[in-house]
Amino acid sequence: MQSPSDHAYPDHWEADVVLRDGGTARIRPITTEDAERLVSFYEQVSDESKYYRFFAPYPRLSAKDVHRFTHHDYVDRVGLAATVGGEFIATVRYDRIGADGMPASAPADEAEVAFLVQDAHQGRGVASTLLEHIAAVARERGIRSFAAEVLPANSKMIKVFTDAGYTQKRSFEDGSVHLTLELEPTAESLAVQRAREQRAEARSVQRLLAPRSVAVIGAGRTPGGVGRAALRNLLAGGYTGRVFAVNRALSGGAHEMDGVPAYRSVAEVGEPVDLAVVAVPAERVPEVVADCGEHGVQGLVVLAAGYAESGPEGRERQRELVRQARSYGMRIIGPNAFGVINTTPEVRLNASLAPEAPAHGRTALFTQSGAIGIALLSGLHRRGAGLSSFISSGNRADVSGNDFLQYWYEDPDTDVVLLYLESIGNPRKFTRLARRTAAVKPVVVVKGARHSGSAPAGHAVPVTRVPHTTVAELLRQAGVIRVDTVTELVDAALLLAGQPLPAGPRIAILGNSESLGLLTYDACLTEGLRPLPPRDLTTGATPQDFCGALLAALRDDTCDAVVVNAIPWVGANGVTESGDGEVLAAALRSAAATAPAKPVVVVHVELGGLAEALSAATSSAPPRSGTGPEADPETLTARTPRPFTQPASAATGPAPGEPPPDGGPAERSIPAYPAAERAVRALAEAVRYGQWRRAAADPGRVPQFEDVDEGGAAALIGGLLDRAPADGGVTLGEEDARTLLGRYGISVRPTLPAPTPDTAAQAAALLGYPVALKTTAPHLRHRPDLGGVRLDLADERQVRQAYAELTEALGKPEELRPVVQPMAPRGVDTVVRAAIDPAVGAVLSFGLAGPATDLLGDTAHRLVPATDRDAAELIRSVRTAPLLFGWRGSAPVDTAALEDLLLRVSRLVDDHPEVVAVSLEPVVVAQHGLSVLDASIRLAPPPPRTDLGPRRLPVY
Repeated sequence: MQSPSDHAYPDHWEADVVLRDGGTARIRPITTEDAERLVSFYEQVSDESKYYRFFAPYPRLSAKDVHRFTHHDYVDRVGLAATVGGEFIATVRYDRIGADGMPASAPADEAEVAFLVQDAHQGRGVASTLLEHIAAVARERGIRSFAAEVLPANSKMIKVFTDAGYTQKRSFEDGSVHLTLELEPTAESLAVQRAREQRAEARSVQRLLAPRSVAVIGAGRTPGGVGRAALRNLLAGGYTGRVFAVNRALSGGAHEMDGVPAYRSVAEVGEPVDLAVVAVPAERVPEVVADCGEHGVQGLVVLAAGYAESGPEGRERQRELVRQARSYGMRIIGPNAFGVINTTPEVRLNASLAPEAPAHGRTALFTQSGAIGIALLSGLHRRGAGLSSFISSGNRADVSGNDFLQYWYEDPDTDVVLLYLESIGNPRKFTRLARRTAAVKPVVVVKGARHSGSAPAGHAVPVTRVPHTTVAELLRQAGVIRVDTVTELVDAALLLAGQPLPAGPRIAILGNSESLGLLTYDACLTEGLRPLPPRDLTTGATPQDFCGALLAALRDDTCDAVVVNAIPWVGANGVTESGDGEVLAAALRSAAATAPAKPVVVVHVELGGLAEALSAATSSAPPRSGTGPEADPETLTARTPRPFTQPASAATGPAPGEPPPDGGPAERSIPAYPAAERAVRALAEAVRYGQWRRAAADPGRVPQFEDVDEGGAAALIGGLLDRAPADGGVTLGEEDARTLLGRYGISVRPTLPAPTPDTAAQAAALLGYPVALKTTAPHLRHRPDLGGVRLDLADERQVRQAYAELTEALGKPEELRPVVQPMAPRGVDTVVRAAIDPAVGAVLSFGLAGPATDLLGDTAHRLVPATDRDAAELIRSVRTAPLLFGWRGSAPVDTAALEDLLLRVSRLVDDHPEVVAVSLEPVVVAQHGLSVLDASIRLAPPPPRTDLGPRRLPVY
């Protein structure tokens, strides 16, 4: 057995976690300095819980017990504690045992495990979280299974084990339940872990968005200042809970501020405070956090600046803020935050610096920038859109966009999610959560700081080596709607919130301007849509004409969506009339209500009030029957100079304000755009998202290959890494690369070195004619345009002649490093690559070979592991894909063989994370089969995975 001094304290086992109720706790190894904490903890555990732990009355711990439970070697004996406020709330330990059940050391791979949770914290998911962490520790120390003895009456503990998802055995022996858990993660255990993570993180966000009481700390005694503004906004928004003002400068006794009770500290409030809005200078924040933490506050919105955005000293101040808040079980929005808003009628929380909360809607918005948040709030308000919730997180030192994705995923009040991100702290997790959320509701993202090469001040993120375009494509693969500007974000939000998804790309165009119709038609083609010929209603078209044309388009089975173009129309007297737009809006909404499954968008030019009328009286929720301007003909007549009369052609549809026959919504908010290009771009994003949603229902499968030798590849990789240099990485030689690829059924055409003309001739004779002679010097590799390749050499004379030409034109043989290779069947030269990025994960890439592809960036990417659907889409998504399918009369190549190769490379990288880079270039794809002419592989110890292992909050 090893003594504690033999192993350093494993600080990488420390973790902050979110518990089932949304609070946080810290998990860390137990040390020899924890004796008093352990005794204090044990004294607060009930006699019943002690009995369940020790199978007998055990009122107190002896000195020997305390020594045993606080002295560990961190290998064969390990103890972990969950702490809140620095005090233990639960413990878990394992002891390695041998086949006889007695204490043992490695290679014994089984351990006894036991838990104890303070009664006040039972039901918070503490034990299940500790099980995840102690299991990860055990696997790291070579332990493969846990054994546990549990009394039958201890049903809670039995449930912790049985619900974990691990492979397990259960028996009843000597009056207790004997459980054995295999610790190798399974699909079920990972699913259980992620489901618990989602519930816990969603609950932690809910506590921030729906507090029962709020204290504004730092509200000034006189009007003005950030704190007083936050208090005023909170009260003006109609918050339904209790509100308190806190200012330490107040004198003793009762005080009021803006009509609410005011105190010197949270301690003096005397009532529970769920959320604290912190508006004090950064140097005073630690004492405020301590005051809040010691009196049960659940979350903080820190408006104060002076943290990581101000430099290294501020970054350390920010980290200490997070450590302090989490130690009390609190979560933080900020620092340097603009605030949070929840428009739900039951809450009406405006804990932000926005003087006016947005209208209630069903779109949620998260932004990392306060300035962008203000602009988006203004833009959405101006165009009649409401929000369900709004968060501007500032430095997002704790709560991030990932947390809010967890919440919005199942939030019944949110139908569309909008995100403005300047950095992504955990890209793997973000992609996973975005994919899951996008399967049920749209997720629209605009990414700032794309080309700066660094994260914005205040944001600590993992460094990625892949270009922005690759990240954008991977997000699209996850179903994210990627837009480039905040204007496009709002444009897409209006359409997605108010209209159904298009069933396809066929677009009908109608309106009273031929020129605007042609612009719309061209924009559709640019965005990859399939527009129908525009229908010109002429400038004399009336609202009744628009209604009839829109009804006809919506009933046309050959179109999936309709774009309506409107300019001021010419009246009976020949005078141009723009009106106030309400009459035309009523006509369009009446027609749109007859076909609730088809989206309608409007492009308008100088039509006053049209956009406002189209969105008036509606939120992004499907409106109720009998609302809206056309629901009451008398009201409509009173407000508009020329009331719209529904034409006879619409008689088969529902009357205005009446629900359609299928029970769909009677009316919808119709998005209006001032330019055809903006409307079509938003519609195209909706079309692509709809296609992704339908495809996501059948994502494909990761194939299993019978000829793959995973074990042999693992042994080869292990041996090669054992011989690697001190930095741990190695680029494989040609033979090793060929052998490793061969384990996965990938063959590489042989090459022989040719340092002299004679060896070149001998190599050609050995390989068999015809052959290719090519250079492998780094500056000439994969550059046939520089003349370093000679093909179809049919005999020795041609080989020697080609050798002389190469050396005369390009340099000496020792510089060129010539090789001879047998000719491959003619085909299309392609490139297949895979690489592990520390931030994004394993990425599979494909493109055609040649400088044009590099110049144009015409490479497609998919996350590993790739499915058969991914592989098929990958080769079809590059712009040069037609060359593979018989462009201009050429013969189509064997794309099935190419897909098979992509899937094998994906499988290799997924099975062995030590394979950090693979490059197959060129891969010549012929009519039948393909040939890999060159391969490069790099091995290294795999980077740590932040999306696997036990749940833990990130540390930025």
